[in-house]
Amino acid sequence: MAVETDVLDELRRLRTRVPRLAGSLAATVDGLVLAHDVPGTEPEGLAALTAAALGVAHRMTDAAGRGDFRELLVRGAQGYIATYAAGTTAVLTLLADDRVNVGRLHLEGRRSGTRIAELVDARIGPGGGRHADRPATRDGAPHPADGARPIGTLPVRTPQRPAHRPRTGG
Repeated sequence: MAVETDVLDELRRLRTRVPRLAGSLAATVDGLVLAHDVPGTEPEGLAALTAAALGVAHRMTDAAGRGDFRELLVRGAQGYIATYAAGTTAVLTLLADDRVNVGRLHLEGRRSGTRIAELVDARIGPGGGRHADRPATRDGAPHPADGARPIGTLPVRTPQRPAHRPRTGG
C-alpha cells in the first residue's frame, strides 16, 4: 500500500473518533498534499495555506523561545482550524465545527499526527521528499546550504535606514 492510502485511512479513522470534525488534510511542510478528506474545500489551496501558516508558527515559537512547533489553533466564527506537526516532514490540518470538543480535537489530532509521522517516515523516510538532497545535521534537522534557510522558515527582513533625515519638532 502507498503512503497516501495509509494516511487517508488514518484521516478516515480520525473522523470517526472526533464528532463534529468537518475535514482533515495531511501535507508535507512544503505544502504538497499527501491525503485529504476535506469536502467543499480545495485541498491544494489548504495545503499551501497550511505551509504558510506553519512558517509563521515556526518563527513565532522561535522568537518567543518556546521550542519546536507542535500545534496551531485558529478559531473562526464558524469553527476551528487546527494544525499539528506530524514529524519533521509532514503536517496535519483539521477543520472542525464551532461546537467541537476542543480537548478531544487536540487529543485525537496529536495522536493522528504521531501516526502520520510514523507512516511517512516508514515509507518515505525522515527528511525524504522534495528536500531530501539537503544534508542533515546530527539531530536530523536540515543543514541550510549557503544562503538557504531551513524548511518551514521565513526570511528575516533587515530594517534599513531611511533615505532622508526625519524632521524634528516644529
